Amino acid sequence: MRNLSILLVVLLCSSCALRTFDIQKAPLKPNQAVVFDIDGTLTPKVSAISIARGDAASAVQLFADSGYKIIYLSARTRLLQSGIPDWLKKNNFPEGSIQVPQSSTDSSDHAAFKKRILKKFHENGWNFFAAYGDSSTDFEAYFDVGIEKDHVFALRRVGEHSCQPGKWAKCLKSWSDHMAEISKMVQP
Repeated sequence: MRNLSILLVVLLCSSCALRTFDIQKAPLKPNQAVVFDIDGTLTPKVSAISIARGDAASAVQLFADSGYKIIYLSARTRLLQSGIPDWLKKNNFPEGSIQVPQSSTDSSDHAAFKKRILKKFHENGWNFFAAYGDSSTDFEAYFDVGIEKDHVFALRRVGEHSCQPGKWAKCLKSWSDHMAEISKMVQP
């Protein structure tokens, strides 16, 4: 009976996990991508997974409208992954590649997971124009795959007085404060 209960829990939890999608080859032009962490970056803090930051969707949309590939890279636990696509759609985020941990190894080392995924994108011809995150593991992964510090931006979590440490160009209090800078960045 105990084994049956354990099997039932495992089956229920595995059905909650979001399946990762294949990483496509980049087109010849454009092959530029922008990376966005979700929790704490597109949401106000890591624990607020059902709330979108003000202007976050508009900021991501500016990049999408300018032809950049959007990569959503989240280390969210498998149990809470399945809601990501609906949350993005409900909050008007543009379509993009959603990458989440698929194993306990991925879940145990967020920086290594993000670095591995970003390396796969690079191997498939993608170049990273910019990256956004809220945690040191985001910035570590971005640095390790060669994203220029001048194009890495930190989002300060709501209630915090500063951004997490790392190699980034600017600590942003909000997306609203960054909209004009994004508009300049995406101009041809």
